Amino acid sequence: MEKPNKLVVYGFRYVSIAEGISFLVLLLIAMPLKYVFDLPLAVKYVGWAHGGLFVAYIAMAFLTSQELKWKFFRLFLAFVASVVPFGPFIFDKSVHKEYLKKTAEEKV
Repeated sequence: MEKPNKLVVYGFRYVSIAEGISFLVLLLIAMPLKYVFDLPLAVKYVGWAHGGLFVAYIAMAFLTSQELKWKFFRLFLAFVASVVPFGPFIFDKSVHKEYLKKTAEEKV
């Protein structure tokens, strides 16, 4: 069994955290600015950033699923986590545990 690529797994972790933060900023800061204070540009720019990070998250989820040999359901959970507030953070924690477990198995 070959060792998972650290760059792919940690790349997914960083993109996941950034995507999760951008989603929370969009929901908790930009949306109130738009609808309470009539400042729609906040949603426009934060929405663009979040959209780009979302696409990167999906791409990295595919790469990570190949690297860690996920079954379809695990990949599906990654997609679900991306649309739930705080979901990327929770899913990232499980990915990190899985990666550490697989790399520890390699050392034995």
